[in-house]
Amino acid sequence: MLEDLKPHIHDLRKCLINITIALLVACCVCFYFWEIILNWMVAPLSAALPKGQESVIFTQVGEAFFTAIKVAFFGGFIVSLPVIFWQLWSFVAPGLYDNEKRFVVPFVIFGTFFFVSGCAFAYYVAFPIGFSYLINFGSQLFTALPSIGDYVSFFAKLMVGFGISFELPVITFFLAKIGLVTDKTLREYFKYAIVFIFVLAAILTPPDVLSQFLMAIPLTLLYGLSIFIAKVVNPYKEEKEELEDE
Repeated sequence: MLEDLKPHIHDLRKCLINITIALLVACCVCFYFWEIILNWMVAPLSAALPKGQESVIFTQVGEAFFTAIKVAFFGGFIVSLPVIFWQLWSFVAPGLYDNEKRFVVPFVIFGTFFFVSGCAFAYYVAFPIGFSYLINFGSQLFTALPSIGDYVSFFAKLMVGFGISFELPVITFFLAKIGLVTDKTLREYFKYAIVFIFVLAAILTPPDVLSQFLMAIPLTLLYGLSIFIAKVVNPYKEEKEELEDE
């Protein structure tokens, strides 16, 4: 059994090495521009802070340096997304049929597109509303002095969370393409999916109801889009008719 797994382990190792190299190269490039990237990351927080308190602080000796590394890693991760998706496809491709392998380019393009769309939604919609609520909550009693290291970690976690969540239509397309799901299956599990979506949103977002809804609502819409995609790619009616013909 171990012998059978060796080719897969080799492919996985090769995939991880290629992803690591791409990440390291992208991180090195992004480290050169870390201040520009950081200014972009801090903009939603600065807009939510009270007038005259738009700056952030660091509280530990090495926090500024390690924050720069975090920024470079986050930027490198976003830049290397096409390579990551390409390598993931390369890993699963040997188990696919020839007509399925040709979807590598759409997978890379749409995988990157939906991930970036999730990040854009978080940055331009969820963050301004969520940060404004969180910063101003209790502002009569407390003074907001956010730490740059904590903020960058918080920012990156939310961006990646939204990005992964927006991959739902891409995942559904390929699961439907290989026959694992149909539109009927997705409709039947809709109520369970809604519960799962809200639990996932509660885990990935800050501990407030507003942020949870800001993630859960688009995810619910994306689930609806996934049902439509499955209906186009692998409709239940056609499957039923084929079974009856046999």
